[in-house]
Amino acid sequence: MKRIKLCAALAVTGIAALAPAAFAQTANEQFIPALVYRTGAYAPNGIPWANGTSDYYTMLNERDGGINGVKIVYEECETGYATDKGVECYERLKGKGPTGAAYVAPLSTGITFALTEKAPGDKLPLLTLGYGRSDSRDGAVFGWNFIAMGSYWTAADVAIQHVAKEMGGFDKLKGKKISLVFHDSPYGKEPIAALEARAKKDGFELKLIPVTHPGLEQKSQWLSIRQDKPDYVLLWGWGVMNSASVKEAAAVNYPRDKMLGVWWSGAEPDVVPAGDGAIGYKALMLQHGAGRAKIHDDIEKFVYAKGNGAAKGDDAAQAKEGQVLYNRSLLNAMIGTEAIRTAQKKYGNKPLTGEQVRWGFEHLDLTADRIKELGFEGMMKPLKLTCADHQGADLARVHQWDGKAWKVISDYYTADRTVLDPIVKATAEKYAADKKITPRDCSKEE
Repeated sequence: MKRIKLCAALAVTGIAALAPAAFAQTANEQFIPALVYRTGAYAPNGIPWANGTSDYYTMLNERDGGINGVKIVYEECETGYATDKGVECYERLKGKGPTGAAYVAPLSTGITFALTEKAPGDKLPLLTLGYGRSDSRDGAVFGWNFIAMGSYWTAADVAIQHVAKEMGGFDKLKGKKISLVFHDSPYGKEPIAALEARAKKDGFELKLIPVTHPGLEQKSQWLSIRQDKPDYVLLWGWGVMNSASVKEAAAVNYPRDKMLGVWWSGAEPDVVPAGDGAIGYKALMLQHGAGRAKIHDDIEKFVYAKGNGAAKGDDAAQAKEGQVLYNRSLLNAMIGTEAIRTAQKKYGNKPLTGEQVRWGFEHLDLTADRIKELGFEGMMKPLKLTCADHQGADLARVHQWDGKAWKVISDYYTADRTVLDPIVKATAEKYAADKKITPRDCSKEE
């Protein structure tokens, strides 16, 4: 457990190498790295994620002695959300531990795109919960990417479903104007293909409005929105861009209840800085929202009560309250460690290689009973991944900010696979052709 804390502390200070005594590992430890950003323009969103991951691993070590007796050793590497730094972190961490890294969570679509080229050679799974390459649902082509719970194409489709419901049906979308304000990066561009497909199907006009990193300067974009008067604005931002968008919408008097963000634009740091100007703003949920579940009680008992929590001072409220990004990080860490646990059933209760953990991901079956047993009841629906399907779910809900808290305002939506599957198939086939990849025959996989 001490190793986890020291790894995290050194990562925050930017130290590239750990002290030998801190990094010495035994033969019965599983190494799990994390690419994080606790500094820079994306820190308000990156910090709760980093805290949640660290706290979950610490809790498993303290409560259970690790995963079936195999202790977790965890190290953060600061990327600042920069792709080149993310690749550097990956290269530095991938081989650590007695069996190398179990899996890597890049926490950036740009970094994910870069690591997609490297992971097959390194035989190292990439866990990209609700982000990354939307076409990586196709496990036959993208054998090492696991975009568990939902892609940006899922999000785009559900967003249009919700807008249609508010307007009175899909037939009411015809002739309407919907603008996409997006981070001008692989992340922000990822939903465009699905939105264009829906625009063609449903007859609305889609206008694309890019915002340059880091997203603080948006006056010209929102003046354009004021003149254009779209019927709805979709927001695909991250970090400080999100709160800046909400503030600018208020400044030009664009109705916040006609704004709908992706699930990475729907957390407390995205709305609190805008004050009352954020009231009415809506965002998608990656199934879960804010709030506590049984898992938070275990983290309080086994981590924070012992003074071992990653969050300190005001940030510790994220754990206590179960804020959105902290909760999502817990889900991410749980899915990754449950993939390891699943793989242990085949390979034994010992440190596993990335290739063995991939088998665990492809046989992961989180039933309602198992989710409850893990303490996550109410935070997610059952999730099953396979060789062919590295996503496993197409569900999302919508919540709305009332000035103090997020309130769930919709039932679950299911993305329309008749719209999305052809896009996945076409883009995955093109990627395979471009990279000279022979897709796996998943019917022959165990």
